[in-house]
Amino acid sequence: MSKVLIIKLGYSETLDKEIRTTTSLGDVLRTTVILNFLKSEDVSWLVDEKAYPLLADNPRIKRILIFNLESVLQLQRERFDTVINLEKGPGICAFSDSINAWRRFGFRFDDTEGIAQAYDGAEKVLSLCFDLEKKKGSHRHWQDALASMIGKRWEREEYIIGYKPKSSIKFDIGFNWAVGDKWPNKAWPNKYWKKLGTLLKKKYSISWQCGLNNLYEYMDWINSCNMIVTNDSLGMHLAIALKKKIVALFGPTSSKEVYLYERGTKLLPRSPYKCIPCLASECFQKKNCMEFIKPEEVKDEIEMVC
Repeated sequence: MSKVLIIKLGYSETLDKEIRTTTSLGDVLRTTVILNFLKSEDVSWLVDEKAYPLLADNPRIKRILIFNLESVLQLQRERFDTVINLEKGPGICAFSDSINAWRRFGFRFDDTEGIAQAYDGAEKVLSLCFDLEKKKGSHRHWQDALASMIGKRWEREEYIIGYKPKSSIKFDIGFNWAVGDKWPNKAWPNKYWKKLGTLLKKKYSISWQCGLNNLYEYMDWINSCNMIVTNDSLGMHLAIALKKKIVALFGPTSSKEVYLYERGTKLLPRSPYKCIPCLASECFQKKNCMEFIKPEEVKDEIEMVC
């Protein structure tokens, strides 16, 4: 059995160029698809502490390490058959390169330029990060891009989540209305959520998002709903992982990257803007593109998915 280390903290989204210390929980969760290709491996995963609940009790991960000075020093003294580094921060890349391993995938440190570069197989992914027009035109699902980075072919393998929710299904529909601080313009307007609730309340039982400050409570809430209506967010990826029916609302981010495993639908704005998806965290239009998705349209999509 070969020994594999996955470095995915969540500081840099695999298909985005931005690097920050705010953890992208959704990006960590969807990276679990890679575990489908490591079934017989001894897998360790280095992750930020905030994302730990997304990996806890995962049957495909033997050891989860929280990223800190102790784990860095420990890993630099271990030996691995394979290191898969999916972080593009130069410091993390330099650390990854310092680990003893004979095979490497993902991103490496360029000691001449002081930046991240790609190992063989990851060049196309890295090029998408720095060419927004190329990324806008890409029809490649995120899972397919990830699999290609380690020389594998994605054949609709799913996310793998270890947490077993304590809840049972109590509601027909859950409104996953909140988005993270990184992309505030992904949010569908609150007034539209309220209008949608009014349109649906006579026919369906509805629950508004719970567990905003606790990942375990959040996963329990999502599991308690038969269907999730959601912005492009962590909640969407949790709903995918928990195999829920989904109606996903997209505007500034790319819907083409997301695969719902034929359990839902994606709804985009019918707007006059040519900038969709802009792939920007701030909107410079007078009217945010998400405002062009009307509650009546969402209701119709819900009826079809149900």
